[in-house]
Parts: sequence; C-alpha cells; structure tokens
Amino acid sequence: MKINDVILKTVAKAVVLVIITFGIYLFFSGHNTPGGGFIGGLVLASAFVLLFLSYDVETVSEGVPISFKKLSAFGVLLSLSSALAPVFFGKPFLSQSFGYFDLPLFGKTELATVTVFEAGIALTVVGVVVNIILSISEGTK
Repeated sequence: MKINDVILKTVAKAVVLVIITFGIYLFFSGHNTPGGGFIGGLVLASAFVLLFLSYDVETVSEGVPISFKKLSAFGVLLSLSSALAPVFFGKPFLSQSFGYFDLPLFGKTELATVTVFEAGIALTVVGVVVNIILSISEGTK
C-alpha cells in the first residue's frame, strides 16, 4: 500500500526554503554575532535531511546533483587555503584582512577574508553531515 504523503511533500518544499534562508542568514551574520560557518552548515544540512525524509534519496539526488563527498573535500580545501594564504604575504597563519567596498545594490559593505574561511567550514559541515545521513540510510535497506 502506498502512503499518501502529499501534505508532507508540500510542506517540506516551503519549510526547506525557510531553512535555507535561515542557514544563509546565520552564515553571513557569523563574524559579527553568534553564528558562522559551523551552525550555518548544520542548518543547511538539516534542509537536505528534511528533503531526504520527505522524498527518497534518488529523487533528491536527481533534483540536487551534488556530490556531498566532493563538497566536503572542497570545503576543507577552501578553509585550508584561506587560512594558509596569509603566510605567503608574511603574516601569521589564519590572519584575516578586510576592507570596505561600494557595491551596487548593497552600498558600502565590509568584505573580510574570514567569510571565505567560514564558507569552507559551512561546505565541509554540509557535506559531512549529509554523507553521514546517507551512509546510515544505506545500512537500513
């Protein structure tokens, strides 16, 4: 017997949008207030987990063609390279720099290298958490 889960799938689509928006907000607010790459990555990973629970793994993999193993590897590479880059300019490991730029639509905006580091952390967390969830779900078949 097929379970009628139309309500779950419909609500999940809307909730995933809210979760992704909140995860991005937490990510960008991280270097000035509580949040950042780790918690933003956990929230973003929870959106994928909700999709995997609402739909099956094959459907989500077709809709979101991301290799989460490659995503986590890219996140580690991004974090490591942003932490190591200051060494080549004669500064200590993990030093950050920032500047203020006039961006269209945003006006005067602070851009910092810590955002690149936090993006790597977020991508790593998303990749690792989703890989763990997928490996657990493969064991239950």
